[in-house]
Amino acid sequence: MKRIQLGVCCGLLGLAAVGCQKKQAAPAGGGAGMQGMPVQTAAVTMAPVPQTSEYVATIKSRRSATLMPQVMGAITKIGVHSGDHVKAGQVLMEIDPRQQQAMVESLRATERQKKALYDYNAIEVDRQRKLFEAGVTSRDTYDQAQQSFANTKADYESAVQARKTQEQLLDYYTIRAPFDGVAGDVPVHVGDLVAPTNSPPNILTTVDQIGDLEAYIYIPTERGAQVKQGLGVDLTDTAGNLIEKTKINFISQEVDTTTQGILVKAPVHTAAEVMRTAQLVKARVIWKTVPMAVVPVLAVTRQGGQTFVFVAAQQNGHLVAQQTAVTVGDTVGNNYSISSGLKAGDRVIVSSTQFLVNGMPVMQLPGA
Repeated sequence: MKRIQLGVCCGLLGLAAVGCQKKQAAPAGGGAGMQGMPVQTAAVTMAPVPQTSEYVATIKSRRSATLMPQVMGAITKIGVHSGDHVKAGQVLMEIDPRQQQAMVESLRATERQKKALYDYNAIEVDRQRKLFEAGVTSRDTYDQAQQSFANTKADYESAVQARKTQEQLLDYYTIRAPFDGVAGDVPVHVGDLVAPTNSPPNILTTVDQIGDLEAYIYIPTERGAQVKQGLGVDLTDTAGNLIEKTKINFISQEVDTTTQGILVKAPVHTAAEVMRTAQLVKARVIWKTVPMAVVPVLAVTRQGGQTFVFVAAQQNGHLVAQQTAVTVGDTVGNNYSISSGLKAGDRVIVSSTQFLVNGMPVMQLPGA
């Protein structure tokens, strides 16, 4: 009986010992299972980054004409609409010419009258010359014929010039396109009275040559020392999409009194369907290109207005996510340029950044 009790006691003691060993081994197993968050990393590299400034540019035609009335009168005909393509010499509109036409007809009649008298005196002076040479008439009679001829000749020539002047003036009543181009806004209507005045100006319409455009950009005066011909300019639309790459080819020597900026121009060769006169676009002036650290856009996070990246750094033999403040510049493709905070060779974390905290253990995924 005693042997049976002793065996039971020994068995219970053995089970208790095994249970204690398992409980003691459990923490060790749990500690070995704690691992860092798997992340992908990318090395910080150096790349040429353009240093730019962005301004608003106005597209203008290199050859543009503003048509204004040279005479007073009521508009009787408008043969063009805004946006129409016009040819050189095409009639765009007419101003009532009846009064001027009447004056021209009157001058033509006067001219014919003086021409008839001039022709008569030309015959008469020749007749008197022959009679004088034959001794039939006196010198005084011949001289009077010559004087009368000279007077009628001058009178006739004066009438011719007066008629030509008024005919030229008559041309001003017909408004024609000065060259091939596109008609702009037509603010006047049939029946409107127009006059050659500058206060306010009576603008009839404009004509802009197609395809010969340039961008007008005003650079702040503090940048004046950096402006030079040949600087690159990227023209973009309001969404930031690149329209055309061009270069500065004109720099004004004066400061615009309205904008207090320096006017520079850059040629535009984009099709007229894409760029139009008076269109506003963004102009990114490229001052220079310098090598800078670049990181993928996915690596950058923002907190409280400050930009950060997480750098995979060694700490006590383990890899941890080290939060680092950086100064971000322009984008270069799918990368951000970094002006401070990183150096070439640093490895930044580009995945799961929303789950990371400073000093958190991480594990770099193979191939990353």
